[in-house]
Amino acid sequence: MNMLNNPFIPNNFANTVIIDGRISEVIKARLKELNINIISTIPCKEVAEPISYHPDIVIHPINYNTLIVAPNVFDYYEDKLYGMGIKIIRGETKLDKEYPKDIAYNVGRVGNYAVHNFKYTDEKLKYYLKKEKLGLIDIKQGYSKCSMAIVGNNAIITEDYPIYKELLNYGINVLLINPGHIELPGYPYGFIGGATGKLSKDSFMFSGKLDDHPDKVKMVSYVKKYNKNIIWLSDEKIIDIGTIISLYCQ
Repeated sequence: MNMLNNPFIPNNFANTVIIDGRISEVIKARLKELNINIISTIPCKEVAEPISYHPDIVIHPINYNTLIVAPNVFDYYEDKLYGMGIKIIRGETKLDKEYPKDIAYNVGRVGNYAVHNFKYTDEKLKYYLKKEKLGLIDIKQGYSKCSMAIVGNNAIITEDYPIYKELLNYGINVLLINPGHIELPGYPYGFIGGATGKLSKDSFMFSGKLDDHPDKVKMVSYVKKYNKNIIWLSDEKIIDIGTIISLYCQ
């Protein structure tokens, strides 16, 4: 099986990102310096306000050029990505406010596995994940992608202990960090997966600085161990912006 089939690890250096529409001007400027085209998210009004702009709540990239999108916001992304060589598929599950009605597309990926609470995964998304010949790792955590920062093909960072324990059984290399210390206005704290992303196989983006995080040194060392160049998107405190979805558009 091809190990390089994780769309959260771009094969080519990405030229476009789908990113939270509320990001700071500092983050926008940093991405523009890197010649990245920004597609700002719109709010998915049916989910809780703090996560309403988060890409990983409404979109799951099935592969490098196919996205499955919640019907709530489908038309917007179909319009935004028109003519860019990206296929957009309308999901079946309409998202809603109360958990678990907001998790249908928040699926984590590592190696040849999709990781989620599959009881609540959108059925069409599940169909396409199986079509990609991915193994499905069923866990209790519904915000799986939020909780998984993808460092390499076989390496993630998480603050979720059950995810850590489960993925070790599959031979995945996991760095377990302390929960908290990541901003998410409206909630006590955010998640590491939502505060990160990748522009290429060899890079790793943090949305902001880790100065207040007790595991700062561990995380930086872990990312460097996998020979990833760290891109700091701002000098402000790290913030959960719902995963940066990177694309290589035509």
